[in-house]
Amino acid sequence: MKRLLAVLVAAVFAVGAVGVATVATAQDKPKSATDDKMKMTTKTAAGTVKSSAGDSVVVAGKSKGKDAEWTFGVDGKTKIKKAGKDVNAGDLKAGDWVSVRYMDHDGKSMAQTITVTAKKAQP
Repeated sequence: MKRLLAVLVAAVFAVGAVGVATVATAQDKPKSATDDKMKMTTKTAAGTVKSSAGDSVVVAGKSKGKDAEWTFGVDGKTKIKKAGKDVNAGDLKAGDWVSVRYMDHDGKSMAQTITVTAKKAQP
């Protein structure tokens, strides 16, 4: 009986030690890039292309009723559509009406998607 009790106490102690170690490991885990991405919010902007290059697009539009201009970074992950086809940033022309979905990352506005659409009627 004493032997059975000793085995049970040892088993409970071992399970408790593993549980404490697991909790400590989870709490000490460093933040990953995925954690940061989950906290970032997606924003949108719309306007006309002023200029475009391989790594950026400048768009002029309105924000909160005032004239605004944004420079969006473009990388290999950015999806750009024009006339239903995938294109590069260099294929965008000044005057194209675009809708941009982007995220602020390290002080830059990085475009996730850029879609060329028909120009909306201006008031």
